[in-house]
Amino acid sequence: MQIPILLLIILPLFTVSPEVAAPGPDWQTPPAVPIDQRIDPSRMTESELPPLPNAITAPPPPTFRIAMRSEDAPVDPETWTRSVAAIDRGLDFLRSRQARNGFWMMGDKTPPTDAPEQATPVAAAITAMGVQSFAQRGLDPDSDPTLSKAIIATLSVREQDELMNNALANYIRSAMVSGLASLEDPRFRDAVDNGVLELTKHQWDRDEGIGVRSDWFGGAGYGNRGRPDLSNTQNMLQALYDSGMSPDEPAFQEAVVFLSRTQNLKAVNTSTWSGDDGGFVYTPANGGESMGSQHAGEGRYGELIPAGQPRSLRSYGSMTYAGFKSLIYAGLNENDPRVRAAYDWIRSHWTFQENPGLGQQGLYYYWLAMSRALRAAQQPIITDAEGNPHDWRRELADAILRRQRTDGSWMNPEDRWLEGEQEMATLYAILALEELLKPVTPTSAETAEP
Repeated sequence: MQIPILLLIILPLFTVSPEVAAPGPDWQTPPAVPIDQRIDPSRMTESELPPLPNAITAPPPPTFRIAMRSEDAPVDPETWTRSVAAIDRGLDFLRSRQARNGFWMMGDKTPPTDAPEQATPVAAAITAMGVQSFAQRGLDPDSDPTLSKAIIATLSVREQDELMNNALANYIRSAMVSGLASLEDPRFRDAVDNGVLELTKHQWDRDEGIGVRSDWFGGAGYGNRGRPDLSNTQNMLQALYDSGMSPDEPAFQEAVVFLSRTQNLKAVNTSTWSGDDGGFVYTPANGGESMGSQHAGEGRYGELIPAGQPRSLRSYGSMTYAGFKSLIYAGLNENDPRVRAAYDWIRSHWTFQENPGLGQQGLYYYWLAMSRALRAAQQPIITDAEGNPHDWRRELADAILRRQRTDGSWMNPEDRWLEGEQEMATLYAILALEELLKPVTPTSAETAEP
């Protein structure tokens, strides 16, 4: 039996918020401040304000520990045993690659003991991800020296202006908030709250003179200088979700506007490039971009589409899972056309062997986005477009475990977006495995009868 939308067993779990997710009067009026001087207005595009949800529903709360016993895991005992062993081997690899100053990806030596004290932007973000990978395994920062050094390194980044004002600042802050939140330790709550404040401050909105018709509105980009994109935006929203922020907060609801404009769905996206398959592209800003279009030979902006054919941008896997997850975090449920359309795209492009639309490029990023999205959707079984049921946790675990190397690491031979770096790919793989091993609470829809 085919399931065209999310299983109805989700419904009892959602709690309708008394807040109505509709734009207030100030959204419709021009911003009170001029457009930020760092922006070239001639490059911005405009479109109609997408419809917003009538009510906000509560997504499942964040969980930061894997099941420590097989009987508590939402997978079979063999998958739990194999996955935990793979995680531990991966963490041991990371221990061997940590620099003396606590960072990862500081150099080519193993370990890079002579690495400089100043971290690079990539090292800062990766190290914060490392904190989360160790914390979710249940390790104690007061007794595990690797985790302790990584925490100290992550906290030190906050004092380095050259990193906090770097083009990768949004990635760094997002990883930092998620990493420190995963410790579930009140000693780090102030750092989490400060990171949340900075993330929301750098979201493009009326404070920078961006009106709701602008395709920049509600998104986040590289630092606060770059045009917004879905990758940066979903990282920001992941951090806000991990921090415990309610979906009825303005940051989430402004992001719904940006997410809607990033989706190939004509019911919510009036951009001329928009298709109607329900998937997501990289960004709607500045006329729109898609790595899927680039991979298909049509150009990142669709500029190589033959003359006479309408310009369109292609959806692809990693961004569709990122968009699907972000919509759920923002309080949309299976009754919203955006969620239904994204889910149908996922069912029609079901695979663990590639990042649909990009082949092997970004495969590990895809796996992590997939694991977080499907856990947020609370579906133990996904029925694809042909009617075939899939135990996604077991299938994803099998796909990841097959690619683990003898030294415990992972690496993508398709070296785009740094997945050819062992530390990067290993962290993505560990975090994805940890996501599928997190317990399902007794009240979760995953334990309900269909």
